[in-house]
Amino acid sequence: MSEVEEKGRKSSEESTDDSEEEESEEEPKLKYERLTNGVTEILLKDAASCMTVHDKFLALGTHFGKVYLLDVQGNVTQKFEISSVKINQISLDESGEHVGICSEDGKVQVVGLYTREGFHENFDCPIKVVALHPQFSKSNNKQFVTGGNKLLLYERNWLSRWKTCILHEGEGTITNIKWRANLIAWSNNVGVKIYDISTKQRITNVLRDNSSLRPDMYPCSLCWKDNATLIIGWGSSVKICAVKERDPTEMRDLPSRYVEIVSAFETEFFISGLAPLADQLVTLYYVKETSEHMDEEFRARPRLDIIQPLAENCEEISSDALTVRSFQDNECRDYRLEHSEGESLFYIISPKDIVVAKERDQDDHIDWLLDKKKYEEALMAAEISFKNIKRHDVQKIGMAYINHLVERGDYDTAARKCQKVLGKNMELWENEVYRFKTIGQLKAISQYLPRGDLRLRPAIYEMILHEFLKTDYEGFATLVREWPGELYNNMTIVQAVNDHLKKDSTNSTLLTTLAELYTYDQRYDRALEIYLRLRHKDVYQLIHKHNLFSSIEDKIVLLMDFDKEKAVDMLLDNEDKISTDRVVEELKDRPELLHIYLHKLFKRDHHKGQRYHERQISLYAEYDRPNLLPFLRDSTHCPLEKALEICQQRNFVEETVFLLSRMGNCRQALQMIMEELADVDKAIEFAKEQDDAELWEDLISYSIDKPPFITGLLNNIGTHVDPILLIHRIKEGMEIPNLRDSLVKILQDYNLQILLREGCKKILVSDSLSLLQKMHRTQMKGVRVDEENICESCHTTILPSDTAQPFSVVVFHCRHMFHRECQPSGAIPGVQFCNICSAKKRGPGSGILEMKK
Repeated sequence: MSEVEEKGRKSSEESTDDSEEEESEEEPKLKYERLTNGVTEILLKDAASCMTVHDKFLALGTHFGKVYLLDVQGNVTQKFEISSVKINQISLDESGEHVGICSEDGKVQVVGLYTREGFHENFDCPIKVVALHPQFSKSNNKQFVTGGNKLLLYERNWLSRWKTCILHEGEGTITNIKWRANLIAWSNNVGVKIYDISTKQRITNVLRDNSSLRPDMYPCSLCWKDNATLIIGWGSSVKICAVKERDPTEMRDLPSRYVEIVSAFETEFFISGLAPLADQLVTLYYVKETSEHMDEEFRARPRLDIIQPLAENCEEISSDALTVRSFQDNECRDYRLEHSEGESLFYIISPKDIVVAKERDQDDHIDWLLDKKKYEEALMAAEISFKNIKRHDVQKIGMAYINHLVERGDYDTAARKCQKVLGKNMELWENEVYRFKTIGQLKAISQYLPRGDLRLRPAIYEMILHEFLKTDYEGFATLVREWPGELYNNMTIVQAVNDHLKKDSTNSTLLTTLAELYTYDQRYDRALEIYLRLRHKDVYQLIHKHNLFSSIEDKIVLLMDFDKEKAVDMLLDNEDKISTDRVVEELKDRPELLHIYLHKLFKRDHHKGQRYHERQISLYAEYDRPNLLPFLRDSTHCPLEKALEICQQRNFVEETVFLLSRMGNCRQALQMIMEELADVDKAIEFAKEQDDAELWEDLISYSIDKPPFITGLLNNIGTHVDPILLIHRIKEGMEIPNLRDSLVKILQDYNLQILLREGCKKILVSDSLSLLQKMHRTQMKGVRVDEENICESCHTTILPSDTAQPFSVVVFHCRHMFHRECQPSGAIPGVQFCNICSAKKRGPGSGILEMKK
């Protein structure tokens, strides 16, 4: 809950704070200020009795019978001397051109503020309320109502005379009237009634709930939310009434409209005024003393609450206790609440004070957040609404946030916020850098310094680099990697690093950073030396990026020692820059590295390094025997005699067998397989590859006294050699492992071959029959003969020019045509063949058609 504190009386201006917060984190919804200037002087000598609000001006009535027109700042623009007693009510039409006034002595006046027309009447009883037609300025709407002990409607006819009509009487004094569009709502001692001026019908009567309260002490508050929604506050009861159109089928003798109460609830205190705020309600409460234990001052202060109406109760949104002048002397009837629909302004009127309540804007919201030290939320709110805020600046709020974070010791967050808050203001950036240096927190701000289009002076970056170089080598290296080299003087930093290396020459972090600085400075040779010394992974990237191949010709061994795979790939990818001969020359004293290089070269292209294939034989034999045999198979340039000599010296059987077979000495190769390897499967495989009958004979001869070899032969030679030849040569009584299984396999293989042959035969017969049928269908088709065809023998037109003469033509299936007389007689009587196709060996074609005429 908040208070409006009295600041004191001043002749020029008097105001209150926006609402002083209690120890609560809940932000108030409204802000308050006193209406001062001319109002201050009026209320010093007089007391406010009523006030009406228009979007353009205010109309204030006093207890001494005066009416003042005020601007929204409270300055008096016009004054009317109406009576010597209390002004009870002032009414304005929507245009603000006419004003209706009634007073306690029975006077009623309706005057035009900009015209001379008017109405003056004196009644013999007090007139409590007056209400002009909302469109009173229009000639056809010259109507107003007054309320005393009866409700009177005044209407000017076409003769400019006023006629009077009693709308209601007999239920006590009329205490309040509100006119909206065609509906007039009024309250008396019994309840609230609504009259439809268009149909001249009274459409409802809403009884008051607490009849024990005196109507003159606790008057009814009425307020139209819109043209069809009336809000009634009486005592501690609130009702929201909706005016609805009645279904024509239900009318009969009933009014065309009816009222439905959509919400009704009780409040904690007595209601002095109501006003709508969107779908919520602003309520002015008179706080009645209910307990002797409650603080007396607080009890008497009026409250302005915002509530959310529900069907049977309400939810409090905000509540403010207002310290208005002389609140201790006021009763419920002394307070009024008026509102300006256009600007959501709420005027709390009391006899000695007028307070204006406004919805808090974004500037007020930011003020509250800053007061609560919620700087981050304030900054976010300012950024979102930067076009709407008037009293605040986003950057100033951001600076306040940074200062707050620094005071709290949260340097990392403060530095991070600098990026957003300082933007492109170089002066602010440099000030912040020096401030962080003063408090010893340059490291915190270093990673957020601008390094794009906006750049600070080089001295700023150098200062930070020197700071890191003194205390944090890793942080220094990170900044050098992340910051572009043009941010600072590179030579200055290089010199500083060299000075530190004099004290610690083996520090890898400093050496790596120095290499990067040399790279920025395009001194690549110096950087390469350091990378190779450190065996740094970026050495290959540096070579590629800056084309340093001429600088590494004498450093190939170092590169290979560092990373053989990357080095070889780099050398092979750039053979045009570093030749194979140069690499081989550099690696001649390191045969294991030479082998790796030549092996990858051979994998890429079998012919490129052919001059080194002879050397590679011994390299493979020494360092990589598993790849020797594939090399011998793929290479067409290595000398076989030299390779055979090396393999025999090292007793490489498989390689020797391959070389012997390659050189044509298959029998010796087979002998080595059988004697050295004793591997019958490999021997059989070798014999299959060579497909030589003599080799099979040698294999059988060698295996005939070795039962395991015989088993292997029986299982595998069935498709190459007749198994009977082997079986006949097996000695009687020799025990052969798995002989039964081997013989069964031979028979199964034989049966499979027979089945395959029969299947192939069936397929061939079926295909032959199909092709024969196709040929027959083709030969049965007719052949077109016309004047364009010629005889293949005499080369004249096949048809005579005079087709009436008898002629004879022979046409073959090959489409060759002859005159009968040009066709030689066939060797076989009755059978004719095309001489042309027979001569070309395309197969004789038989005559398919003989035409005669």
